[in-house]
Amino acid sequence: MPLPSSSTPAVQIQQFYDKGLAHASYVVRAGRQMAVIDPGRDPQPYYDFADEHDAEIVAVIETHPHADFVSSHLEIARETEATIYCSKLTGATYPHRSFDDGDRLKLGSVELHALNTPGHSPDSISILLMDEAAQTRAVFTGDTLFVGDVGRPDLREEEAVGGHAREALAAQLYQSTRQKLMALPGTTRVYPAHGPGSLCGKTTSSDLDSTIAKELATNYALQPMSEQEFIKVLLADQPFVPKYFGHDVQLNKRGAPNFEDSVRTVPRLGSHTALAPGVLLIDTRPAAKFRAGHLPGAINLMDGGKFETWLGSVVGPGEQFYLLADTQIQLDAVIRKAAKIGYEAAIKGALLAPAALPTTSPAVDVSAVREHPERFTIVDIRNRTEAEKPLFADALLIPLPELRERVGEIPTNKPVLVHCAGGYRSAAGASIIQNALPDVEVVDLSEAVNEFATAS
Repeated sequence: MPLPSSSTPAVQIQQFYDKGLAHASYVVRAGRQMAVIDPGRDPQPYYDFADEHDAEIVAVIETHPHADFVSSHLEIARETEATIYCSKLTGATYPHRSFDDGDRLKLGSVELHALNTPGHSPDSISILLMDEAAQTRAVFTGDTLFVGDVGRPDLREEEAVGGHAREALAAQLYQSTRQKLMALPGTTRVYPAHGPGSLCGKTTSSDLDSTIAKELATNYALQPMSEQEFIKVLLADQPFVPKYFGHDVQLNKRGAPNFEDSVRTVPRLGSHTALAPGVLLIDTRPAAKFRAGHLPGAINLMDGGKFETWLGSVVGPGEQFYLLADTQIQLDAVIRKAAKIGYEAAIKGALLAPAALPTTSPAVDVSAVREHPERFTIVDIRNRTEAEKPLFADALLIPLPELRERVGEIPTNKPVLVHCAGGYRSAAGASIIQNALPDVEVVDLSEAVNEFATAS
């Protein structure tokens, strides 16, 4: 979704925002030349922008190998013959040009300068936009600096993605912010790669751009503190890490296959096709429809605003799965969302809901829960930071991303009641538990949880 652009007579900055992944990418256009920064998986919006402005894409810049989405940098470069720029520390295996401290890229009458800003990742860069008078006008900060936050430093600890300790990266981030970004002129516009809801930060503002002066005044991470204080504050209360993050880092280092071509390779199955045993079935229909009838063994992961994130949190990158939806339009939409996190190759088949859906799920009796909560084993599948204030005494906390692995911890001597914060995740959680514990009654508190949240 393109947002209003910022422009001067010499240069235009256009932000494209994907709300589902809270991801912001950018086009910088100077005359008939343009650079794309941190593009999403679907390159078409950038091609459309180039056509609309009779411009040529000459550069694609990656601020780092992204963990939370798949970039189209390689596809754009192949299609347009643009050059890909990234830090030499990235370890990229696709054709590219190194873009590190001191490197410059001429774009029409302006220049883009590289600034090494490690911390979120060891290979992170920021990009300065310098005008004709060599004045700093904007900085594209990737995941180093957000509006109201900085990037989390705990995503590169696994050996597969470098084995970098979070404390060491947090220390690098302290230096990057103090020595590089905070030293920029206060009027410099700040354009980050993420907005509110991104799991690459923890307290990101609802604003999608800012200035250095505003961040110095309001961003908790830029306030005066020692390096050790910064590390402690930054590492506290970071959100969970979805299963797919490491997979996407590796895929972005290689470069992903073309988006539309890859989507077309997903097998479309007839509604009555026999599904392979032992393969996950992700039913993306609304919870009420799922409860009224579904295929045995299905997990109800509803299509919604954060479908990609929850798909990549429940399903591991090495697992095959089926996708099911009500209509062809809805099915195509969830396939494309899966492709945004690089999961399209894991889809064993995509199908529409058949007429016969033999399995049903019980509806919750809210009054029974209110009057006798002790008669249920209550499973809270919220994240740990959300669950600091329990809604029910003695609830068992198992966050949704851990539920498939930890379902054996749930006692089976009572009916199981599942709740989250608003009703979306509990539909998935209840279906996961019911599949694992078929002899136990499992009910989803669903949106009725809001009544208990208000009461607490």
